[in-house]
Amino acid sequence: MKKIYKMENLECASCAAKMEDAISKLEGVNSVSISFISQKLTIDADEELLPKIMKKAVKIISKIEPDCEIIL
Repeated sequence: MKKIYKMENLECASCAAKMEDAISKLEGVNSVSISFISQKLTIDADEELLPKIMKKAVKIISKIEPDCEIIL
């Protein structure tokens, strides 16, 4: 299932790349893309695992860039 989420306060392109790399390693994630310019997270993941994946993604993002948020 492919979903697109808006992000806020993503201020670092390098941080976006780190987030992408970490999220892509989560179980059930087929692909992930974070656009620094459009402030969007696009994720393709197993529908059943998506809620757990997004909880982990929020933690990953806040660890890398504390002020950044995903609008779920």
